[in-house]
This record gives sequence, structure tokens and C-alpha cells, in this order.
Amino acid sequence: MNSTFGPLIEATSTRFRLFAPEAATVSLEIDGAGPVAMDKGADGFFTATVDGLEAGTRYRFRLGEGQAGLAVPDPASRGQAEDADGWSLVPAPPPSRAPGPSRPWHEAIIAEVHVGTATPEGTFRALIDRLDHYRDAGFTVIELLPVADFAGRRNWGYDGVLLYAPDTAYGTPEDLRALIDAAHERGLGMMLDVVYNHFGPSGNYLPLYAKSFFREDIDTPWGPAIDLENPIVRAFFSENAAYWLAEFGFDGLRFDAVHALATTGAETFLREIAAACRAVKPDAWLVLENHDNIAGWMTRDEPLYDAQWNDDWHHAFHVLASGERTGYYAPYARDPVAAAGRALSEGFVFQGEPYPGEGGQPRGTVSTELAPDAFVAFAQNHDHIGNRPLGDRLAASLAPEWLAFLRFVLMLSPAIPLLFQGEEALLSQPFPFFCDFEGDLAEAVRNGRRSEFADFFDAHGESFPDPLSEATFISAKLKAEDFRTPQARAELDIFRRLADERRRLVWPLAASFYRGSELSRSGEALRVAWHFNAGTLVMVLNGGRQAATLDPMTGIAGMPAGASTGGVIHEAEGKLTLGPFAAAVWSLAPA
Repeated sequence: MNSTFGPLIEATSTRFRLFAPEAATVSLEIDGAGPVAMDKGADGFFTATVDGLEAGTRYRFRLGEGQAGLAVPDPASRGQAEDADGWSLVPAPPPSRAPGPSRPWHEAIIAEVHVGTATPEGTFRALIDRLDHYRDAGFTVIELLPVADFAGRRNWGYDGVLLYAPDTAYGTPEDLRALIDAAHERGLGMMLDVVYNHFGPSGNYLPLYAKSFFREDIDTPWGPAIDLENPIVRAFFSENAAYWLAEFGFDGLRFDAVHALATTGAETFLREIAAACRAVKPDAWLVLENHDNIAGWMTRDEPLYDAQWNDDWHHAFHVLASGERTGYYAPYARDPVAAAGRALSEGFVFQGEPYPGEGGQPRGTVSTELAPDAFVAFAQNHDHIGNRPLGDRLAASLAPEWLAFLRFVLMLSPAIPLLFQGEEALLSQPFPFFCDFEGDLAEAVRNGRRSEFADFFDAHGESFPDPLSEATFISAKLKAEDFRTPQARAELDIFRRLADERRRLVWPLAASFYRGSELSRSGEALRVAWHFNAGTLVMVLNGGRQAATLDPMTGIAGMPAGASTGGVIHEAEGKLTLGPFAAAVWSLAPA
């Protein structure tokens, strides 16, 4: 693919490019050779062409005159020799990519995976050996947390600074391509989480020579906002998104926190980035994380994006199951049953209503016409585990009947289900926040984490995980034997059956045109009907601690459920009695 940034491999030479409008002079340094002066163009790019360089040759840029200038990596490096602030590597010409499995989006069952903790080794190559597990469990897609190069040896991935370079802690670009190829051989799609709302706090040198990347007058939690009014800046990120699809063979991308794109130009950027991705892979799966709940990005008339992560679904069901009502759960605590019903039947809970967590400002837009697969649903993910003080999973605190209820509803409602690595076996290993910074930044992160959970730290200081400690990182690692305990095997069998039931009950309906939903409620119990051209999916569920009775519904009176959990009893006159934490689902032929 054509690229504006990073090294350009030509027939016998390599053309180096650096966007550095604020720099007076820049020289190219090749490891073991003298500096090469770079020419500055009117567009702010410095360029130099060098003949005869082999793949793997180390290079970097030096700002200013002589050795007194600062040496910096290529911000569009395709791979680093060591850490993010060291030498960049001349890449090999990208190999041609075989297409991934041809699978429609409604068939996605997603495993969210962090490369560094999914195996003891924490590498792309080691993860290849775990692919059979994900396939055999019933997943169809693996979504990697961000892999862009970050400072240090460990990180969640959301502190990336070299967005074109897979982090060396996980392996080489060739190792990542091997992982994607191995997944495709097993029929698994591969997605990547990408972060374009900020750079990490260590290893980002762009402010020194490309101030126009940022708006000093607009602050964000990570510092000055990225300036998306600047077309060069938009191109840097749009080309990056297309690069992962074209040169590595990813089948889709998840765009982190686009609501945090803080400058004018964000809407233009989201349109451009979708177009850039579709240009290289027309059927790429493109998914947003957007707390603003803007349904328009997924409309049927102009579906620039396939889906959005639905935090509303998570928050409503988390309150229902756990009883937690503070922080970002508070807006869903007034009536969690109603919130859960709306999340199931319409997608967003807040569709323009005042949002208590934001001073009563309206949040969201109407989502009733969107098909269920325009939403990615989850009972937990990396954020909602890792942003807890101990990084504890639901399996560490919820009763088994609640866990069974949540997993049933997640897997057999027609939204796209996502589970965090190990959740398929209900593993209880934590996933606490961790990073590997140094000096004052390390202490600031440590103190900030303690301050965020001050009450918890005061009461449990010794058990509070230090985000800078390697032990915290190691505590999150999954081992193959974790999945071989009797309990894990039993839970995996249940998950496999749910995945099979989803294939049988949900996929044939979701493949057809969506016509809308109906929702009814009786006490703590809900009945949802999703209507498709191919038929209707009906789910009844009781998230209460007492039995509940539902009035009859045409089509399911006396008809055995396609699948169920908990106690579901057919009463006289077609009524249904659901035990606590019970749910059932029917797939009905079209009327």
C-alpha cells in the first residue's frame, strides 16, 4: 500500500521520511556508518535515500547539528531493535497476504486477548500454540489488545508511541504475521485494538519536532489533544489503520475511545479512516468504542462502522448481578432491570436522555433501528476488570448461578458476544493494571493509582497491586494447566454448548434482515423478541432472586425452549414461571 510515513523500500534503495516541520536540521544515522544529511521540503518532511541497505539495518534520526542533537526513533518505525526510544529497523518488503476466513460479522464470537498475559511466554509465537484452544472452545474471532510499541517491557498496550511497530516484547513483525496466518488456517478471524486518541507518556518525541500534531490549547487526560484538523495528522493515523489490514492481514480493527478525540476534525477523521480501511479491505470489521453512543456511525444506509462496544449492556447487567451502584454504575442503578431490557432490545440504554454521570447532559442517540449485531456486548473486558482495585474478575465474587445467567444471556442474545481471555472457562486469575515506566513517571503512576482507590488502599494497602511491579504483571498470566482443572473443563464444556446453540438458534436469523424488537416486563422478569425476516428469536429472563411468572406469548406457549438455564416451567394457560437467575430462548419460524 502507498504510505506517506516511514521508510519506503524501493528497488535497490530505502527512502527515509520524517515529518518534522519544527526542526531546523535533521540527519539520518545508520548504525555503523556516518550521518546522512536530510533535505527539508516545503511540506515539513525531511527525506534521504540510501542505497544497498538490508532488512534489519538499524537507523534513527538526529535533530539539530552534530552529536549534540537528540537522537530519536522513526515515529512510523515498522519495528524496533530494542525498546521504543532506541534504534528503528529497516523493514523487509511486506509479503503478499492470503485473505482471511470469509465470515460474516453476525457470526463473530470474540475472545479479547492480551498477548503479554495470554501465555506464560507472552509472545506472538507462544500464542500460536493457544489458537486451537480458542477455536475448539467455539470462538470465531480473536481481538488482540493493542500491540503498538510502548516504553518498557510490559503494558496493557494503551501507552503505545510507535504505532506502526509491533512491540518487541511480543516478537517481530514476522512473528505477528505468523500468528495471523496460523489463526486464519484454523478459521479464526483476527482483529486488532488501535489507539488514536493519545500517545503514551514515555517515548513519544513528536512534540519536539512536530508540534502541529497537537493542540496546546486543548487539554485531555493525556496532555495536549491530537490535532485532527490537520490533514497530515489525520493521514498518519488513517494510513496506520490501513497498514495493519493490508500488510499484516488483520480482518478488522477496534478503535479505542473515539469519544476522546477532542478537536474539530474528529468526524472527518472517522469518515476518512473508515474509507482508508475499506479501500484495502472492503469487508473489514470496523468497531468503535464511543461513550457518546452515536448510532449514526452504524446506520444501514451508510454503515461506515459495523458495530460499537456497548458499555451500557455491561453496566446494566453488572449492576443487576453484583449490586454495585457507585461510580459509572450509578446511572444504571435506578432500575437495572429496565436498563438491561433496553440494552437487550434496543442497544443503547441512554438514547438522548439526561445522563446523571455527566451533570444531566443528554447522552446518546436513538438506536432502535440498528440490528443487534451493531453492538458488541460483554459481561466483562480488560477495562472493567483492570479498572477495579485488585483487577478481579466476576468469577472471583459472583455466585455460580449468576455467572451461568450472565453467560447464557450474553451468548444467546443476538448482539455480538465478547469474552476476556479465560472467561470461557470462568478462570479467576486477576487482570490488574500494569506498566513498566521509570523514575518520576513510575512514581506518578503508582501514586495516581493509589489515589484513585484511596479508600481501598487505606484499608488493604498491603494487598493493593503495585502497577510497576513485575509480580503484578505475572499474576495476570494464564497457563495451559489453568484450563485443565476439573472446574475449568466443566465450564469450557458449558461454553462450547452455548457457542453451538448460538450457531443453531441465532446465526440463521441474524443472517437475514432485522425488523425490530418487542420488550415486555413482569416484575424482575423480561421477555424480548427480536424479529428477523427468517424468524423471531425470543428470550425470557429473570434477573431477580425470586421466581417470576410471565403471561403467555404466541408461539412459545408449551413449546420446549431451544436452550435454557435455571428453572423454566410451563404453567397452565401458557404462562411461564422462571426461577431465580433463569433464562430461556426460542427460535421461531416467520409468522
